[in-house]
Amino acid sequence: MTKEMLQGGHGATIGAQLRRLSERIDRDVGLLYGHLGVAFEQRWFGVLNQIVQNGAMTVGDLAAALRITHVSVSQSVRSLEAADYVRSAPDPKDGRRRPLSLTAKGEALVQTLTPFWLELNREAETLNREVGDIARYLNRLDEALTDRSLFDRVRARIDNVEATDR
Repeated sequence: MTKEMLQGGHGATIGAQLRRLSERIDRDVGLLYGHLGVAFEQRWFGVLNQIVQNGAMTVGDLAAALRITHVSVSQSVRSLEAADYVRSAPDPKDGRRRPLSLTAKGEALVQTLTPFWLELNREAETLNREVGDIARYLNRLDEALTDRSLFDRVRARIDNVEATDR
């Protein structure tokens, strides 16, 4: 691969940039949980927040609400269950469904962390303003990729080049 292939290009680096920023944010938030003396995995927040906001939810409901894969939610749920923060029970109306709800320990954790999460959110809003409303641009990126995936976009270009070369 030559250096010229990637110079000035953002397409090949945007995923790496987003991963780096996500890791940096997760690392700092993890340090803050440690500073508070709380054993907490940042990936748990979305699941707990959805259950607090919406009541008991299935893994499928959580995946849809969070717009992440069923596998990712399942992994978080397994570790939340192992920590005794959530539990699942068969739905009385449909035994195939197993909604998740907070345990007493999970409710206590949420009570403890809510002031911290509110402060973290306030600082995130400040940071968002500081950098020129990056959240708006990330939402636009998410919407553009929802409308047409990166796979579909690049595949169409590759297919077009191959058709032209024939």
